Amino acid sequence: DRRYDTVRSAYDAGIPVYVGTDAGGSLAHGLVAGEVAELVKAGIPPLEALSATAWGARRWLGRPGLEEGAPADLVVYDADPRADVRVLAAPRHIVLNGRVVG
Repeated sequence: DRRYDTVRSAYDAGIPVYVGTDAGGSLAHGLVAGEVAELVKAGIPPLEALSATAWGARRWLGRPGLEEGAPADLVVYDADPRADVRVLAAPRHIVLNGRVVG
């Protein structure tokens, strides 16, 4: 499929690829897990696809990562998403600013 080739070509050329939720309200929330899976389907390694939605995206936005004093924003899963990105669709807990919200 051409879209996968385009994404993979951008990645291979060193163009940063990120997962986002800012589609201007035209897409429903909760699609990030599927977007990460699509990046993997396009040939981007799973760890890089995860980075596109987590630490890499935070770094690009100038937001702190896992460091002392940073906001405690994280998601907990029953399995390691580095082994299978499909687990992103079923988070066990969502923590924002140190509080469990989901």
